Amino acid sequence: MSRKEFWFSVIFGMAVLLFLGCGTSNKAVVNPAVNGGPAFDFTSRTVTLNNGIKMPILGIGTYRLTPEEDEESVYLALTDGYRLIDTANVYMNERAVGRGIQRSGVPREEIFVTTKLLPSDYENVDKAIDDTLARLNLEYIDLLLLHQSFGNYVEGYKGLEKAVADGKVRSIGVCNIYEERFDEIIKIATIPPAILQNETNPFVQQSEMREHVRPYGTILMSWFPLGGRVDNFNNTQTRLFNNETIVEIAEAHGKTPAQVILRWHLQSGNIAIPGSRSADHILENISIFDFELSAAEMQKMSALDTGILSLDFRNNIDEISNFLSPNVPMDFNAQE
Repeated sequence: MSRKEFWFSVIFGMAVLLFLGCGTSNKAVVNPAVNGGPAFDFTSRTVTLNNGIKMPILGIGTYRLTPEEDEESVYLALTDGYRLIDTANVYMNERAVGRGIQRSGVPREEIFVTTKLLPSDYENVDKAIDDTLARLNLEYIDLLLLHQSFGNYVEGYKGLEKAVADGKVRSIGVCNIYEERFDEIIKIATIPPAILQNETNPFVQQSEMREHVRPYGTILMSWFPLGGRVDNFNNTQTRLFNNETIVEIAEAHGKTPAQVILRWHLQSGNIAIPGSRSADHILENISIFDFELSAAEMQKMSALDTGILSLDFRNNIDEISNFLSPNVPMDFNAQE
């Protein structure tokens, strides 16, 4: 039996046991398994990861905000009912995220915190995690991801597995990675990635990658879920919000384009982490559990896929200059 077949059998077995061991409820609104992935529970707003841990399916992203904006964004999100927060050491806002969590008064066990390590940390994961925990002012991380598949990402992943054994991290995964390098991780993994975080939106639906990671129970988590604004010339968000199909569906439901896109993510089996500094938009983005896209509407959305990424990690990824080189460490403790 190959490693891929082994993990598939393990995940399938866990799913059967969970199904047989749990009673059904007329009150639970569970989105059936989409694209062969785990079912999203729209009542609890969670999904069960391949390690048995429940993770919220909608969260707040914190990329490209100032520390002051990040703290307020996290505080507002938790107040509005969000329970998933996504950050990274390279965002230089982990301290601000920690302050927002403390201000909210929400019990720690109700919050799911995701953060990421940059390639410069992959050969010293223990110290990087300790520093991140100190900045966040937390005792453990719910989900820790390798931010990029540069540098010694294989050694970095082994470090994540050790952190799980040490009790510092509960779940692990990868970002910005595609088939070949994902398979390299799988070959050495004793814990399969719970999450793959890649750029995903109606224009970039990641169908092939979703299918590739499905046998391991790995769930797709979407960055730039509402499209990206890399620069004035690469603004998929504006094009998505003005897309005729999306606008038409939004008007039919009395919703905004952003809400339709986020609902599409969840019904597609994607965890979504839209970010915003606006209190109104933060509330808008979580107000998507009172309507449902029809099968016909989902099909129309599926037809929007172009496969064109804002940041393409599929080819010549070692030459990408948009992100930091793994050989250039940063002083993450310099953040406010």
